[in-house]
Amino acid sequence: MLCSLSLPPPPSVHLQTPHKVTEALIKRESLAEEQPASLWVDPYGFERPEDFDYVSYEEFFSRYLVILTRRAIKWSKLLKGNNRIQKSLKVKRYIRKGIPNEHRALIWMIVSGAQANMEQNPGYYNKLLEGEKSDTLVEAIKTDMNRTFPDNVQFRKTANPCLQQTLYNVLVAYGHHNKTVGYCQGMNFIAGYLILITKNEEESFWLLDALIGRILPDYYSPAMMGLKTDQEVLGELVRKKVPAVAELMDRHGVMWTLIVSRWFICLFIDILPVETVLRIWDCIFYEGSKIIFRVALALIKQHQAFILEATNLPDICDKFKQITRGTFVTECHTFMQKIFTEPGSLSMATVNKLRETCRAKLVAQGSTNNI
Repeated sequence: MLCSLSLPPPPSVHLQTPHKVTEALIKRESLAEEQPASLWVDPYGFERPEDFDYVSYEEFFSRYLVILTRRAIKWSKLLKGNNRIQKSLKVKRYIRKGIPNEHRALIWMIVSGAQANMEQNPGYYNKLLEGEKSDTLVEAIKTDMNRTFPDNVQFRKTANPCLQQTLYNVLVAYGHHNKTVGYCQGMNFIAGYLILITKNEEESFWLLDALIGRILPDYYSPAMMGLKTDQEVLGELVRKKVPAVAELMDRHGVMWTLIVSRWFICLFIDILPVETVLRIWDCIFYEGSKIIFRVALALIKQHQAFILEATNLPDICDKFKQITRGTFVTECHTFMQKIFTEPGSLSMATVNKLRETCRAKLVAQGSTNNI
């Protein structure tokens, strides 16, 4: 289940003062004018296409820079040079409003438990890299190296340094750490994003472990039971919160896995713009997998009327592709506010109860199919 990257992620700037914000914006505008759009890359190394709409994006980003500056100041005051924070309602509120890029890796490490695990296991990552390797695992990972972010200049063999080696190390180490999972296509994109943010192999490894081992329940195991379960859970949530869309899906016999499997397995990479994905991940590391459902429900509820125009299976698939594009998802700050209002109440207890029901149903179906 490989995610093919086609949508160019938008740029982001991580800034601390209004003066730097102004300088960055002027520099960005001059670069956009001086260089062909196809040669311009964002701060994460992703190329922007020739038809990129600079005017619309700069209109949004000039507003967003003000928010980024305000958030950076607030986070700096909260941290006060300290690399430790305690989970609290204030921290949760701050995370929902966005973590500045200069603090993102640190906060992800702390709130996910990855920092504690890394400190409790000194030298463990290096031991995994130095140990014996599974030829099958290594071959599977090598096969996916050139397929990982072909539109990102930092992952090309010509890059110096080339992040392919870092990605390879993280995936090989994780495959030997978690032999039940090993390697599954989709993990390469998750690990790649972690590397782009942390710029640190070992931290990326422990964050990957936090996601696959704890936050995403059984998504990447050979049977992918957790992934299948959560797709069914989304279907049940849509049935409760957006019943007209659920009825449309039923009428045309559309399975949710056909529509949303990449949303779940790639955590919206290549589905939504990069800055929006990172804002979503901020909340996933703190609040867990229920955020995935909030994002999915917000997209569906916001575009309910548009989706209901579909008259057949291909049309439904196309509508679901289109709702992940445009200003609603590009304007990440407003989008993140929407995911906490549009779907209404959604507790982890509700999600877990639905998981039990949906998993039991899937297991029963599997038993029936095996008779």
